[in-house]
Amino acid sequence: MQPVVLRPVAGRRAPNRDEDTSSHTAALIVAPAIDAQYRADDTLGETHVKTLQARTLARLATYADGYDISVLVTRTQRDDFTAPVATTADHHLECEQTRIGSRVVGEDFETLVYPVDDGAYYQTTFTYWRQLLAARATQVSVEPSTPTPEGVRTGVTTDGETVAAIANPLPDVWTATGVGGR
Repeated sequence: MQPVVLRPVAGRRAPNRDEDTSSHTAALIVAPAIDAQYRADDTLGETHVKTLQARTLARLATYADGYDISVLVTRTQRDDFTAPVATTADHHLECEQTRIGSRVVGEDFETLVYPVDDGAYYQTTFTYWRQLLAARATQVSVEPSTPTPEGVRTGVTTDGETVAAIANPLPDVWTATGVGGR
């Protein structure tokens, strides 16, 4: 499935709520395999199928605007028939199957953690750890190291000392006291 979003989540505002608004108002509408129902049966002509799909997309876009919520739409195939789905969307995500699970990638999103053994364990990516260590370094005021021309890395400890970081580039990030370390 190739998911697309009719309204970018990052641009979403909190819904206007007053005493008449239900706390059960949706925050996301999901329309999976939007093209599947129109491909399944040949009883309708091609013109009617395209018209019905266009009306469905228009209705979903109306919901997105009217309720100020995101709509996640997936399609089963990428072809001429589903081109209007991509055209209608404000934001696109790509989904591919890997040996450790589904990987979703977008402009500002990427799957970094994969559940393994029905969620008992998690497989992570190098990107996940790079982001995690950079965030942790910022929390304890450690400057992330940059490679030197020779490829040797250096780091700055919490005491301000510059050290060569060969085997473990941010050991003091995890052991710093008073800031969530060990």
